[in-house]
Amino acid sequence: MNRNDDQLCFTAVNEALQVISGKWAFLVISQLYYDTQRFNQLKRNLDPISIKSLTDILRHLEQHQIIHRQVIPTIPISVEYSLTEKGKAYRTVLLQMRQWGERWITNPDE
Repeated sequence: MNRNDDQLCFTAVNEALQVISGKWAFLVISQLYYDTQRFNQLKRNLDPISIKSLTDILRHLEQHQIIHRQVIPTIPISVEYSLTEKGKAYRTVLLQMRQWGERWITNPDE
């Protein structure tokens, strides 16, 4: 690898890691693979996450264009969250991480 390749590699890996930098990011993404969900659905499914933590991670994922936030003009207003194409493509990253983890998981019994 030359210096430009190294820099591109660093930038790309850093971007992928930024997506799941929060404690709850992976779990939110996982929940949204199943279906579009409203805020309270996510909160119930991710119990014991706090409202602040869920709000923060949803904003983080929206800033990284992993999720889409859709406001539904009802009374009261509803908000639905779903994965973007970029978010759906991130599944490949998570599956690779899973394979690596399953291969190298440390088992204290061995």
